[in-house]
Amino acid sequence: MSGQADVAPTELLRRVMRGRDPREEHRAATPLELLFDLTFVVAVSQAASQLHHALAEDHVGSGLAAYAAVFFAIWWAWMNFTWFASAYDTDNVPYRLLTLLQMAGVLVVASGVPAVFENGDFTLVVIGYVVMRLAMVTQWLRAAVEDPEGRSGALHYAAGITVVQICCVARLWTPDAWAWTTFLVLVAAELAVPAWAEYRGHPTSWQPGHIAERYSLFTIIVLGEVTLGALAAVRSAVADHGLSATVLLIAIGGLLLVFALWWIYFTGNEAGLTTLRTALIWGYGHYVVFAALAAIGAGLEAALDTAEHHGHLSPRSAGLSVAVPVAIALLMLGALHRVTRTGAVGHALLVLAGALVVLALGLSAPALGIGGAVLGMGLTVAATLAANLFTVHHRAGRR
Repeated sequence: MSGQADVAPTELLRRVMRGRDPREEHRAATPLELLFDLTFVVAVSQAASQLHHALAEDHVGSGLAAYAAVFFAIWWAWMNFTWFASAYDTDNVPYRLLTLLQMAGVLVVASGVPAVFENGDFTLVVIGYVVMRLAMVTQWLRAAVEDPEGRSGALHYAAGITVVQICCVARLWTPDAWAWTTFLVLVAAELAVPAWAEYRGHPTSWQPGHIAERYSLFTIIVLGEVTLGALAAVRSAVADHGLSATVLLIAIGGLLLVFALWWIYFTGNEAGLTTLRTALIWGYGHYVVFAALAAIGAGLEAALDTAEHHGHLSPRSAGLSVAVPVAIALLMLGALHRVTRTGAVGHALLVLAGALVVLALGLSAPALGIGGAVLGMGLTVAATLAANLFTVHHRAGRR
């Protein structure tokens, strides 16, 4: 830990917000950052749970659209705080109180997730989201006042975020026919703010190692949600009908998927985060990684529902509910490792082949059985990992 929590109370009041040294050694996540992450466990769990229910009822299109929207709000608020904290974590009283306000906003967003899935009502999600974002604006304004060197960039961030939040609130009164168009426009605007602020203003002093660690911790949170959701579904199935071969195969296949994807992710490091362009690609690409990983849990639960004849999904649709997010996660992790030139994914064709086999297994669920299809997916991702590790090792040995 950084040790910032072990300071005198008077120091917590006096500490001035300054940009931290991006070359700072032994920079680690603070206790406050870890507490902040815990609130996102609730939000991610709500999003994945509602996606599971939508899949089980065969509301695939509307469920995926709602999931993509609410997960963006969750991920974007987390990402913005993470990069700000990497540059300006003073850990004093105002900083802690504003972080508490953001945590409250996360819980409001989580409370509003069911309404988005049920009737497309974003009101509560927008309220929580705006609370988080205005707290972030206050943090940037404080940085602008107390850190003269970074003032230009901080003011650009504060202005950009404020304008987008005004538009976000105004969107609540737009006609339903324009709902998704305006949403996509606002997403584009949110994504543009960091690039605009960093290029037009003074770049923020984020620390590559700290950023890599924070993303790694959130990956663990998401994979934990996948494991917890799948375990709950397995326990429910066993309690109802006992341990069947299909349930056992899904459980083993799901565990293999979590472990193999974890291995693939954690063979990367921060070495490639050397430029703003690379950092933005890597940071933004994690929306797809996190959303896909969390969706795997929902897919596994939907597969178990189909195996126990509880849901309305066909075996093929149930197989694809697991296969599609697995393939997306695999392809995106491969792309991000190649962008940063790190990790176990060293050969694009191997990753593509693995993703295609996973999708084929999903389509073949009626013939293989949903249990056999999920087990096959786990073995395929494990084999893809092993093949890429061998390729990376072989290349390293030839140098």
